[in-house]
Amino acid sequence: MRSAWILLLLASVAAAEDNRSLGDRTRQYLTDLVRLDTSNPPGNETRVADYLKQAADNFGIPSEKLGSDPKRMNFVARLKGSGKGRPLLLLAHSDVYPVTDAKQWTADAFGGELKNGFIYGRGTVSAKSLLAAEMAVMVEIKRRNLKLNRDVILVSEADEESGMQGIQWLIQNAWSKIDAEFALNEGGLLMETKDGTKVFGIQIIEKVPMRVVLTARGSVGTAAVPRPDNPIVRSLEAVSRLVNADQPVYLNPTTRRYLSTLAELSDYSWLKPLLPKLQNASTAQAAAAQVHMHSIELDAMLHTTIAPTSPISAEAQIDVFRMPQSETREDVLARLRQIVGDSSVDVAFAPGPPMPTPPPSSRMTALYTSMERAIERVYPHDVVVTPFMSRAATDSGFLRSRGVPVYGVPLFLREAGDARARNTDERIAPKSLEDGVELLWQIVLETAGEN
Repeated sequence: MRSAWILLLLASVAAAEDNRSLGDRTRQYLTDLVRLDTSNPPGNETRVADYLKQAADNFGIPSEKLGSDPKRMNFVARLKGSGKGRPLLLLAHSDVYPVTDAKQWTADAFGGELKNGFIYGRGTVSAKSLLAAEMAVMVEIKRRNLKLNRDVILVSEADEESGMQGIQWLIQNAWSKIDAEFALNEGGLLMETKDGTKVFGIQIIEKVPMRVVLTARGSVGTAAVPRPDNPIVRSLEAVSRLVNADQPVYLNPTTRRYLSTLAELSDYSWLKPLLPKLQNASTAQAAAAQVHMHSIELDAMLHTTIAPTSPISAEAQIDVFRMPQSETREDVLARLRQIVGDSSVDVAFAPGPPMPTPPPSSRMTALYTSMERAIERVYPHDVVVTPFMSRAATDSGFLRSRGVPVYGVPLFLREAGDARARNTDERIAPKSLEDGVELLWQIVLETAGEN
């Protein structure tokens, strides 16, 4: 049944290619992409690659599917420029986070339904909205036959969750096809204050994920004769200590600038007196606690964060997002062991290679300055543009580690207090989608358009 639906989508995209507006095309692409279930695991991202390949073929955009797993293919398209500059890479992942309980959704998680003024569906926030916008921009450039001063490459990558079938595979096996001067990816932040000021956070650095496994030793025993060394109890206590422990406060140049920028806005006037306290070791923890009372999102930018990600048994899995540049993964592991403080509980790295920890992307590149100019042109009033460190991680680190500056582009205005990515009722407003693709269009023209 699902394969028949995919064939119907591919047929519809061929029939619907016309002179529609950039916003309308983006909305159609997003709706179709959401209806392609690419939950990871298992992925099945080839569904998206096939769809995009058909869309590219309809306009004569050179493209190909690349990968080692026929069910998990990446998609790469390229528009040629004059070669005055090295390529601009537009990146987005095609896999989405699994829907753990569809009954909690108020709309079909894979329906792309317009309801109550929003488009609902898994991927509308992360990251099929970005992928739809990037594809629509590629089509618009080709449709208008615009001249470019550099190649523009679009990559829809599989397996963002691990990167093994996606960006890591492409780097190792098809580097020449994606090598670029700089890249745009998810990870930026666009929000609006109560007085109407729009804050554009261009992500240039992100926290680094690491997974830790706690393994408790002992004997479970029975309810009739409870054992004091019950490993499940010890594991539960260890997790509780980790989650509730204070983590050291660090401000790097990016977060310092971002917080200072916010502190000048009326919505964040409470932050200004806390800034010097956050930079003083003797007052940092108390100041961070006050930040937490106002905003758990800002608090998460101040220190390493920890959350259990598996049911608590004798073995527990812990996800950690550590502060970049401030401490190593070994530093964090040593601190976690100290916090647990129980010799019967082993605290170790989960199997697998560590995530790269490259330096921030430069704010002096042509792409970063193009983003600043485009934002100020599209939004001439009440705008703040600032570098930003995202609290979570993307796959940008793999490209940054190869020397490619990557920027999380702030396109889509989020709802106040919203954290719907990966959560129930993930959704996006059509106006936000249309405004976002218009901004992306202006950024690409500013960066790659022939003057």
